[in-house]
Formats: sequence, C-alpha cells, structure tokens
Amino acid sequence: MLNVLTLSSLFPDATRPNFGIFVERQTAALAMRPGVAVRVVAPIGLPVWPLAGAPRFKAQAALPLREDWSGLDVSRPRFTTLPGTGARFHVPAMRRALVPMLDRLRDEQRFDVIDASFFFPDGPAAVALGRRYGVPVSIKARGADIHHWGHAPATRRQVAQAAAQADGLLAVSDAMAEDVAALGVSRHRIRVHHTGVDQARFQPIDRLTARAALGITGPMVVSLGALIPRKGHGVVIDAVARLPGVTLVIIGEGADRAALAARAERLGVADRVRLVGGMAHAALPEWLGAADVMALASVSEGLANAWVESIACGTPVVITPAGGAADVVTSRAAGRIAQADADAFATAIRDLLDQPPDPWATRAAVRDFTWPANAAALHSHLAELVGRAR
Repeated sequence: MLNVLTLSSLFPDATRPNFGIFVERQTAALAMRPGVAVRVVAPIGLPVWPLAGAPRFKAQAALPLREDWSGLDVSRPRFTTLPGTGARFHVPAMRRALVPMLDRLRDEQRFDVIDASFFFPDGPAAVALGRRYGVPVSIKARGADIHHWGHAPATRRQVAQAAAQADGLLAVSDAMAEDVAALGVSRHRIRVHHTGVDQARFQPIDRLTARAALGITGPMVVSLGALIPRKGHGVVIDAVARLPGVTLVIIGEGADRAALAARAERLGVADRVRLVGGMAHAALPEWLGAADVMALASVSEGLANAWVESIACGTPVVITPAGGAADVVTSRAAGRIAQADADAFATAIRDLLDQPPDPWATRAAVRDFTWPANAAALHSHLAELVGRAR
C-alpha cells in the first residue's frame, strides 16, 4: 500500500468550489488507484485583524477543520498571513500550523510520501516536513507558482531552494519544466505531468442547439479565466470588435470586471460582449460546446485546464505561445497559436470561423489527457520516490 499525503493550498472548499478543482480531480483519481491511500491537507491562509473580519475570510475561518470532500478525507488547518510582506513568512507560518496536526495524523496512519501539488508555499513547507518525518517529497509546478512566486523578491529564494531539495519534481508542460530548470536545477530531474479532463463530460454537443439554449445567435467566442490582467481578456475584446456579428462570452470573475465592461462600451461592442461571471465547473461543457472558438490571450500559463476542456468539447482554441500551448495545439484542428495582439487574434478567430474543423478531429488532440492517465503517471512517480528512499 502506498500512503500519500497530498499537501495543497490550492484546493476547493464550500466558499470556493472551483478553486483548484483540477487538484481535487487529480487527487481523487489517484485515490481510486488500487493500492493507494490518500489523505489531503489543504491549509488555508487567513490574514491578521482587521482584514480577518472581511466576509470572505470569515467564511473561510468557519469551514470545518476536517471533512469528507468528494470522497476525500480533507483536513483544513489555518495559518496566519501577514499582508504587505510579499508572502515571505507564509512558509514558516504554514509549517508551524501543520506540525502538530501531522504529528497526530502520523499516529493515526503513517504516510510514505508528501505530494505537494503547488510550488508555493506548499513546496518549501513540504520539504521541511519531509525531513521531519523522514519521507520523500514531490512538488508540482503549475504556472503562477513559478512565474510569480519563483521570481518575486520575497519568495524566489525559497522556491529555488525547494526545487533543489525536493526528491521529485513535476511540471504541467515542457515549457513549465524549462522554467523550473531555470531556477537552477537539472532539467532531467523534472517530469512532465499533463493535466486530465473528464472526457465523458467534456465532449462535442450539437453547437446550434446549445447556443440557442443560451439565447445566442450567430458566431460565438468564449474567453474563460479569472478577470485579471494576466489572462488577456482585453485583447480578446479588442479582437472581437474587429469581427462584426460575433458574440463574445467571458466566463470568470475578478478585479478587472468593471474595466473590461468599460472597454467593451468604449469600443461600441457592449451589446456583443457578455460578462457572465464565474460559474460552477459542471456548467462549463454547455458553454464551451456552444462556442465556435475559445480564445484566451494569456501573458503566462503553465498549461491551462481551460485549453484542454475546450478542445475536448470539440471547440478549437486561439491562445498565445504561453507555457504549454504547443503541448495541446498539436494540429490545425486544435486551434491556432497567435501573439497577444488584437489583429493577430482577430485573424486567427476569423480563420477558424471561416473554416471550422470537425469537432471530433479537434477533440482528438487531447484524447490522452485523461484523469486515469494522470493518476497512473503520478502513482508511478510517487512509488518510485518511495522505493528509492527505502
């Protein structure tokens, strides 16, 4: 039996059901493997007073310390964060919160390996905990955990040290692996571990029927992701402004919502740009399946789940060369890779609208991106680390 402790500060809860849902799916798939037992520790960082009194933090503070979440045994210890410090103290705070809890957990059931599913602050904390409990540690790089925390002055040294000291390293794409190697570790130490997608839920549907159900006529483009500058929704709005008759649906929530709405108004396309907000993950197949194109002009990515989910729905993507774009856009049926420029995006979208690929040919590009395959690869990786340690 392989006993895995999954450590993830990026994990859904009742206040944030879509937060890190891909980590939940990966962990659930691993737990379904024969001969594997998984316990999840999902630390929650809460700021000091008075910020702790904000509604969202009060809601997180009220979450149960331990619960069954989608069939997984999940513990949610709290650690204190200090705003304005650049997160430099997150790791020691997390470690202090985890040690007494893990001491009790270790008495309950031993764990053979720590699987940190995000590089910061999980990775450095996992390395310290691995030494305490005498077990190997794996850390997975996903995107912002390297692109932001791996370069921010207050945290880059902690991230680089964790990369050097971990027993195993995973990355969501080839490009992400290169970015981790740039921290000063050998590229040969880093395994590419692609995400998965529920192929039964994300698959082609009748596009016109689905679009009619959403009250949309004519060509439809979806842009899916948090409303933050890094995701480049503004570029997609500018591109759609160059495409008469095309409706853009932006799915996501964030601080840029008002600015994006104002941008659409200024360009005279507010009637063709819908900001529908965040939505349950279960609702995404309907929207992605209804669209002709999914466009996302990200400045940086690891390998976005939105790319894979869209292609699995038979909807080609227009994305930038960021991160693992080349890992998923492996054919013209899968979509186009374009520079983050309105003209380039408009040209690529128009090309796909004028010559739409067969949805099943599009889907074929991600046929190997499944959760069972993801879990099998993770199982093999963790078992190898444990075998080497023994």
